[in-house]
Amino acid sequence: MTVRVIFVSPAIGPELRQARFADEASAYGIGAANGGAANGGAPDGGTADGGHAPDGGDALDEAGVRAARALRPDLPVASHRFASPTARCRRTAEELGLADAVAEPALRGCAAGRWSGRTLDEVAAEEPEALMAWLADPAAAPHGGESVRQLCARVADWLDGTAAGLTGRVLVVAEPDAVRAAAVHALGVPDQAFRRLDVPPLAVVELTGRAGRWNLRLG
Repeated sequence: MTVRVIFVSPAIGPELRQARFADEASAYGIGAANGGAANGGAPDGGTADGGHAPDGGDALDEAGVRAARALRPDLPVASHRFASPTARCRRTAEELGLADAVAEPALRGCAAGRWSGRTLDEVAAEEPEALMAWLADPAAAPHGGESVRQLCARVADWLDGTAAGLTGRVLVVAEPDAVRAAAVHALGVPDQAFRRLDVPPLAVVELTGRAGRWNLRLG
């Protein structure tokens, strides 16, 4: 049987406009009140009890909300719906009419460790060598978080496990990093290609899977 997995990246919001590494504490609703990673909570960015993240608050700006609502009629009906638990993905899913999407931690972005919440320019000014290493080497994680290689492996496991076991259409609202990782896996290219893929807000990327193989559909 064939499964069609349709990825949609989150709509535009403050973090994307500012080229800011996701602040995991705010993006996933983690804090002292619910036991964040610093206090023994979920280190992977999910909520400590495995539940859904908050609805997103100001994760999207007005332009992002309008764009998501405009895309909504163009998306096909799907029998399975998933979303990264990040606030911007949950809010995007809601605006796309996918409020019932299942929160899937495997589709979160690359964990940025101590760079979380900082802009790319800030990191470049304060840790230029570490940033260059991270950009050049998929196995590098100088921020103490997750490497691109680990991210690609995580998303590949989800595709070959959860997604491959489904049939029909699957709609997924996922972080841009996860969408790039999915494309890398589908094409079977080295993870160095990750940096060559651009995923703009509300990009729609479709993969078709059958007999253990994934194809990337263009157009």
